[in-house]
Amino acid sequence: MSTILDRRLTPARPDLAARHLEGQVEARAFADPIAMRVVAPSAPLRREPRPDAPLDTEVLCGEQVAVYEQHEGWAWGQLGADGYVGYLPDDALRPDVMTPTHRVSALFSHVYPGASIKLPPLSLLPMGAAVAVTGEAGEFLVLADGGHVWRGHLQPLGAVEPDFVAVAERFEHLPYLWGGKTAQGLDCSGLTQISLAAAGLFAPRDTDMQEKALGAALPFDESLAGLKRGDIVFWKGHVGIMTDAETLLHATAYTMSVYREPLRTARDRIAKNSFGAITGIRRLG
Repeated sequence: MSTILDRRLTPARPDLAARHLEGQVEARAFADPIAMRVVAPSAPLRREPRPDAPLDTEVLCGEQVAVYEQHEGWAWGQLGADGYVGYLPDDALRPDVMTPTHRVSALFSHVYPGASIKLPPLSLLPMGAAVAVTGEAGEFLVLADGGHVWRGHLQPLGAVEPDFVAVAERFEHLPYLWGGKTAQGLDCSGLTQISLAAAGLFAPRDTDMQEKALGAALPFDESLAGLKRGDIVFWKGHVGIMTDAETLLHATAYTMSVYREPLRTARDRIAKNSFGAITGIRRLG
């Protein structure tokens, strides 16, 4: 059975696996999870415990991680938000004792040591980072760790953006980064995931997962007629978001940025150069 499990979503290695997989996978040992949270603004989740290993995704401040091993500066575990499995820097994690109350709604927001924009900032939180607010200080909200964030950049966890496409459009022209999901750099499925999350909608991490999970399949033909804002277009290994009936917004290595262009132009170029034909178009309910 272990041969059919998705390694991206299965905390199992030949030497170690999650306790709940005992009897489903072969491993020399099984471990119970340790509940941790990310305390760095963001952290890389890598395929192997090396700083030069491929970046599979990024994990944002406040995200929960079920950790099964900590060894030589790396923690191996599974993300609570989307289930991805990999290795994070150990120093980006702390025991899960903080309950987040707010989420960053700006592309980035500085954390200050006090209630003044003139103070040297302590860190820079990306959109989607979750923090625990414990008080107020003028125009700032005070975090559990003593940091101060301008209140206009935070919203309660229950609040959602009304239009996920408008969120995605805020990333236009920002850099492309394989595995990224912040304004410092993000990939195609990262753009989709972080934009939907801001609107309170769950999306898996990778394009093949998203194509299976999101919305309902739309019939389409060579004309690509009948599309609308918010439709999501998939290729094998690529995804983009329609901003209107004819225009695609996507994070692409073609421009190494988040780029807006006519869908038909993108379709023709992609068919020749990279991901082949469109495999599906999904519409959210």
